[in-house]
Amino acid sequence: MRIGLLPSFLLLAAFASPALAADKTLTIYTYESFITEWGPGAKVAAEFEKTCDCKVEWVGVADGVELLTRLKLEGEGTKADLILGLDTNLVAEAKATGLFAPHQLSPVGLTVPGNFEDDTFLPYDYGHFAVVYDTEALQNPPKSLKELIEGDPKEKIVIEDPRTSTPGLGLLLWVKAVYGDKAGEAWTKLKDRVLTVTPGWSEAYGLFTKGEAPMVLSYTTSPAYHMVAENSERYQAAPFAEGHYVQIEVAGMTKAAHDPELARKFLSFMTGPDFQSIIPETNWMMPVGATRAPLPDAFGKLVKPEHTFLFPADEVAANRKAWIDEWLAAMSAK
Repeated sequence: MRIGLLPSFLLLAAFASPALAADKTLTIYTYESFITEWGPGAKVAAEFEKTCDCKVEWVGVADGVELLTRLKLEGEGTKADLILGLDTNLVAEAKATGLFAPHQLSPVGLTVPGNFEDDTFLPYDYGHFAVVYDTEALQNPPKSLKELIEGDPKEKIVIEDPRTSTPGLGLLLWVKAVYGDKAGEAWTKLKDRVLTVTPGWSEAYGLFTKGEAPMVLSYTTSPAYHMVAENSERYQAAPFAEGHYVQIEVAGMTKAAHDPELARKFLSFMTGPDFQSIIPETNWMMPVGATRAPLPDAFGKLVKPEHTFLFPADEVAANRKAWIDEWLAAMSAK
């Protein structure tokens, strides 16, 4: 060290300390795939940090349902300022915890199936659930939920657990929407085609791309990733005659938020073009707001469902346990 520079160095450090102390941290709980190296988390944080004189800290759990489970366990002592990754199937149950605060925002120009609006949760993307299949392993994919359920049990599918995963819950609701009181019977037929049930989407899709099964429960948008990132059309979504269940992903601010204004600033940023532009080619879902650039051409090649299923959030909250019990009974029956 050059001794002559020491006083100046100490002086600069003294002035720097208050600035460092002023830095704020925004803690956001989300699902793991959002913050993987290929997910949107790092880019979202970098863009928001340019505007806030703050640091975004991500905390990841396996999947969306696990977010709500963890928040319930932590209660009022949670360190989460925001929860990002619930969906509309969980908002009624999430609000009933009393752990979320109204966002007090009035976003405009959002395009969401069913025109979803809520005083506590804001949408940030959406996608329709679909059976994605490997064209090199499966020549005749199912063309309907009925064909999936009644098809060849040798042609396996990987699905997610509805107790821990929002895609798993989405499939549960999709089957219930189509089969109603006969859903249990449908699951009993389908279980012979299920290779395994994973805790979350990442594990399921990983098994699928490794060739463990020719089908996986994912999204109509999933093939866009392979088209854009891998220049491959090997993996495709099967259009189903009955229609597809939609997932609308949302974020909300907790009452425990250390800096509510900073949390609201993020929610406002989330519906704006800097966030929305990141979503299509990182989370591989449909943006709900305006973006800085048009969607990639691959999105024009995706399955466009002719019919959309979506249960009201209150109905899901009232029946989720019973419907999961029905699923468990069917899947465990010999």
